[in-house]
Amino acid sequence: MTFHLYDSATRTKTEFRPLTEGKVSIYACGPTVQKAPHLGHVRKEVNFDVLRRWLEASGYEVTFVANVTDIDDKILQIADETGEPWWALAYRVEGEFHAAVAALGVRPATYQPRATGHIPEMIALIGELVDAGHAYAADDGSGDVYFDVASWPTYGELSGQKVADMVADEEADARGKRDPRDFALWKGTKPGEPATASWDSPWGPGRPGWHIECSAMAGKYLGDAFDLHGGGIDLRFPHHENELAQSRAAGRPFASYWMHNAWVTMAGEKMSKSLGNTADVFDAVARHGGRAVRLYLAGPHYRSAIELSDDSLAEAEAQLDRIDSFVARATEALGRRPLAGALPDAFARAMDDDLATPAALAVLFTTVKEGNAALGRRELEAVSDAAGAVVAMLGVFGLDADAPEWAASAPVGADLTPVVDGLVSTLLAQRAEARARKDWAAADAIRDALSATGLTITDTADGARWSLERN
Repeated sequence: MTFHLYDSATRTKTEFRPLTEGKVSIYACGPTVQKAPHLGHVRKEVNFDVLRRWLEASGYEVTFVANVTDIDDKILQIADETGEPWWALAYRVEGEFHAAVAALGVRPATYQPRATGHIPEMIALIGELVDAGHAYAADDGSGDVYFDVASWPTYGELSGQKVADMVADEEADARGKRDPRDFALWKGTKPGEPATASWDSPWGPGRPGWHIECSAMAGKYLGDAFDLHGGGIDLRFPHHENELAQSRAAGRPFASYWMHNAWVTMAGEKMSKSLGNTADVFDAVARHGGRAVRLYLAGPHYRSAIELSDDSLAEAEAQLDRIDSFVARATEALGRRPLAGALPDAFARAMDDDLATPAALAVLFTTVKEGNAALGRRELEAVSDAAGAVVAMLGVFGLDADAPEWAASAPVGADLTPVVDGLVSTLLAQRAEARARKDWAAADAIRDALSATGLTITDTADGARWSLERN
């Protein structure tokens, strides 16, 4: 069987052909770490985790890159409003994001680069665009550098728009632009901005624009050409459109295919921070369990919008209970926990058809029903086959309760020390990286943030150790 996907660039379902036989390279835009993640953000993480698992189950070796945008206008704005250093805000929210996706069984990406760690690659790419005549430095002394949209005839190809029909973003800063539709590659430092949010460049001190970050990081880890780029549908324009234009204008083929997931909505509106209609990931996990929340996000087709409600989450929880009940009964009847068996052909056909998860779940529930019937007849061989297929399908969906990613999950009231240790260890690793590059301010910010929660951080010859202060 061959995997087919709906390519957002061509707007057609097409056969997926990787550039290298047996290997797949994926870049999926990660979070801008300004505020705590909500269910709308993590849907993309779950959807692409299922994609990755299915490709691996199909025999591919997958390299998966998901970046972190840790320098951005909104990060600086929020930090200014709250009085928190921007880098401390970014570190803290990044930790919250990783904890949220881990609570949903999402495996870490192969590489998770931060924008602030790749400024040299961004400056080099901007320089290539300037030399090629596709970018220009503003002549107003601002230090800004812009992509010249008019210089790239195919601009708009990803979103299906014509340049002549586009209008400028009224909220965008138009200083130094030749055309209001041009977009920033480099932003010169403005008066009042923190010195720590500025890097030297051939055009003066400043910071990268949002779009150039992903082009540079994708090239760093996947090369000039890679297989698949994706993210939420709201990123298709302008973010992904601009990535595509600037990358190809620099002579880089960039992505062969584009994949976008739809929104999670509340009362018919896209869930967003600006509207305030968000759902906290940790609250949903506390009430329904991480596996049920994951099933709620993974069950509908990735290109279909999901309406959020307590009923929909409760239904996902009930569905998972039915599956777990069968696995538990099969375990008791067989005297062992079932091992993953062969995937049903109907399940594979559904997943190969643009990740048709609703049809794949239908196969899963049919197999559970058949397995329960076999249990009633005491047909243990049929029970074993059904249970093995169920466990294999759960593995593709990332819902196998015995998988390592769920090992740290626990009900309310259980010992959460392993979870806390994992999260704190992640932050301590970030602190160690900051100390290694002599970024003492960032290292101290992480230590202070941990101390504020009641943790004591002790530096030893073998690395940092933590303990919980008790009253």
